[in-house]
Amino acid sequence: MDIIINSAPGLWLKSFLLNPWGLYQLAIIAVGFLVAKLVDRWAEPLMEERARQIRGNPDLLRVIIAFMRRLEWLFFVLWLWAARGIVLYYTAWPSRVWLIGLALTLASVWFLVSVLTRIIRNRSIARFVAFVAWVYIALYMTGFDREVMRALDGAAITAGTFRISLYSTIKAVVVSVALVWVAVLIGNVVSNRIERLDDLSPAYRVLLGKLVKIGLIIFAGAAALTATGIDLTALTVFSGAVGVGIGFGLQKVVSNFISGIIILSDKSIKPGDTISLGDTFGWIRELRARFVSVITRDGKEYLIPNEDFITQQVVNWSFSSDFVRIDVDFGVSYDSNPHQVTKIAIETAKGIKRVTNYREPVCWMTAFGTSSLDFKLRFWITDPNNGLTNVRGQVLLALWDAFKEAGVNIPFPHREVIMRSPVDVTVTQQTSGTSSKPETPKA
Repeated sequence: MDIIINSAPGLWLKSFLLNPWGLYQLAIIAVGFLVAKLVDRWAEPLMEERARQIRGNPDLLRVIIAFMRRLEWLFFVLWLWAARGIVLYYTAWPSRVWLIGLALTLASVWFLVSVLTRIIRNRSIARFVAFVAWVYIALYMTGFDREVMRALDGAAITAGTFRISLYSTIKAVVVSVALVWVAVLIGNVVSNRIERLDDLSPAYRVLLGKLVKIGLIIFAGAAALTATGIDLTALTVFSGAVGVGIGFGLQKVVSNFISGIIILSDKSIKPGDTISLGDTFGWIRELRARFVSVITRDGKEYLIPNEDFITQQVVNWSFSSDFVRIDVDFGVSYDSNPHQVTKIAIETAKGIKRVTNYREPVCWMTAFGTSSLDFKLRFWITDPNNGLTNVRGQVLLALWDAFKEAGVNIPFPHREVIMRSPVDVTVTQQTSGTSSKPETPKA
């Protein structure tokens, strides 16, 4: 329904609003809004309790929650719809319910837009998009859209044959943002589907998902420029400047991006791998276009640039195999039987839960130390992402208990101090009831 105001504002206000039927419709709208508010206070807690039991897609849950939070608008729409039907049934004059029809249209549009835009996770952006969409639809439904478009198009800057207006700028921004957002949303959906393909390796899943996202974003950007009337051939003028900018200002960004593609292509690392890079030891959580997310045992998440994985030495504990060998050094006293010590150490290592039987633990005597017989115990584990220091600690504690039970001593270093310079020593002799003078022997 289009309502175009061609008469003077005062005459229009008197003809359509300040008359009995206009005041009746305003009263019906006001009462309906109050009734919707009261019903919403009673219905929302019940609906929220039911919604908490729903499990599923987070985006779908956000839409359901947004639907519950706007039940007052749903009740308001139902009230207006019923009121319009009743009035039309008894009067059969559509012109007498135009105000109710307009309120019904605007309320319905606001309800649908505010609920559907909850797919956008940022609440501020979601509210802004909902408001802009509602304003545009409201202007279109009331017939004011042409006037507003002409006014915005009139505010323009002209330089020779080049003309840019406020309307074209707003259109370009809105269309570009909408298309890119849709491309990212579709890319995320496709990436989630690709992640479920068990036939592909984790690295190829990540690579394919990123290529799909990048391709969709590039296509959306080109489509947005075309839709807004910008000739793509005109962008060739800026290609030289963009190339220089990439060569200097974006050198690291492009380097990390290309390094990320190389890493995913050669499958040197993948999500879930346990790696060591410099002082960082942890497992890979995610591979991004610019960096790799690595989580350490203390809960810190390091965002390491992809270039570092190409130029520096990386230790991948699970590149070709999940089995990792660990060495534990210890020593026993010289009065211990080394054959007995090796047997005790091997049996003790076998009793640790994380030690695997991929290869049997071995124990070798490595040296005659200054205070002890030195041994090296070697065993294998399959879960380095669960930590290395903790399994070493478990083995050392088990060795301590086993040696205590077998009577094997673990020595501590002894130091003998020899003083070669002359020293005066005072000796005091004391007998019962008497004391003698101190004697000072000569050194």
